[in-house]
Amino acid sequence: MKSVVTVGLLVLSNVFMTLAWYGHLKFKELKWFENAGLVSIILISWGLALFEYCFQVPANKLGFSGNGGPFSLLQLKVIQEVITLITFVIFSLLFFKNETFKWNHAVGFLFLVLAVYFIFKK
Repeated sequence: MKSVVTVGLLVLSNVFMTLAWYGHLKFKELKWFENAGLVSIILISWGLALFEYCFQVPANKLGFSGNGGPFSLLQLKVIQEVITLITFVIFSLLFFKNETFKWNHAVGFLFLVLAVYFIFKK
């Protein structure tokens, strides 16, 4: 059960992280933000990143084997990276229609899945 909660928290964390890091690139299309300066964008992104941390920190605390969780530190990091890339691809395909997912991206993801396999291999 801790592993499911950990992964769920990491997914939520990565949604907010992706919005904080890349969501502002679409702000110019929103009337409220079309003239926002860099400082405003940074503060908005920082506010979104707060929610990222509200999910990321508990996920790592709960999931870390040193705290009774099911994952080693390296396993937590690899899980987080794979979730980050999956979240980013979904985000970019939904919100940035001019971005395409190509064969070399699929090969890169395959290597990441292999990395997960080898990190979890005993």
